[in-house]
Amino acid sequence: MTDYYADQHLHTEFSGDSDTPPTEQIKKAASLGMKKICFTDHHDYDVVSNIDFNLDIPLYMKKMSRLKEEYGGKLDIGVGIELGLQEHISDYLNNLTEEYPFDFIIGSVHFIDGLDPYYPEFFKVNNGRAYECYFETTLNCIKRIKCYDSLGHLDYIVRYGKKHGLNYSYSQFADYIDPILKQIITDGKALECNSGGISRGLNDPNPGADVFKRYKELGGELITLGSDAHSPETLGCFFKECGEMLKGCGFEYYAVYKDRKPFMERL
Repeated sequence: MTDYYADQHLHTEFSGDSDTPPTEQIKKAASLGMKKICFTDHHDYDVVSNIDFNLDIPLYMKKMSRLKEEYGGKLDIGVGIELGLQEHISDYLNNLTEEYPFDFIIGSVHFIDGLDPYYPEFFKVNNGRAYECYFETTLNCIKRIKCYDSLGHLDYIVRYGKKHGLNYSYSQFADYIDPILKQIITDGKALECNSGGISRGLNDPNPGADVFKRYKELGGELITLGSDAHSPETLGCFFKECGEMLKGCGFEYYAVYKDRKPFMERL
């Protein structure tokens, strides 16, 4: 690897849960020696939350286009989006992604029946089946919704389950995770290695090595890397460790997206 891996999961003040100016993320990426990044601010449509996760897409696209021009000679900036996947808004999401020229789209499941696992209420409502419910919802979403490029933080729920006394391993939930991996492969989508799991206190990224090994065994080849950074402190965080993990799972390349097309770069 001659350059720092491209970070393709970054948030800015355009996301409801970040107050970081895009220029601060750009400066941090440049200081690390990155040549490519992609902004992927949140858009979770039709949810009830303490935070407004509706992205002002016209303003976002306008601002990011200016930044692409301003920093074009120094840093290759992609303009992406992180879409909150929900079955009932599949038509809305399809229309949205056809309307705007995104470079890269992350599909993530943040809300299950209107509840975000970030909050304790989700675990109370789904007592005893929280993880199963999350994975079932993820599978149902990606069976119906195809307008994304990479599935974001497949086991996002694990970031919060430990607080509620829940244990997790791939082997425990293989019967739920394997169908998700098979669906991703069938649809030609990528699986994200999200280092935000480590920066949030887990021992592994989301997902971990066991899931990536199984993904490889099943024929999966497309992977993306993202820090899920909402501030510069965690941009590119633990990428070296994630790269070594992925190589240990049998991968030689990761995908960097431009105009919704994957370009393979060596790990």
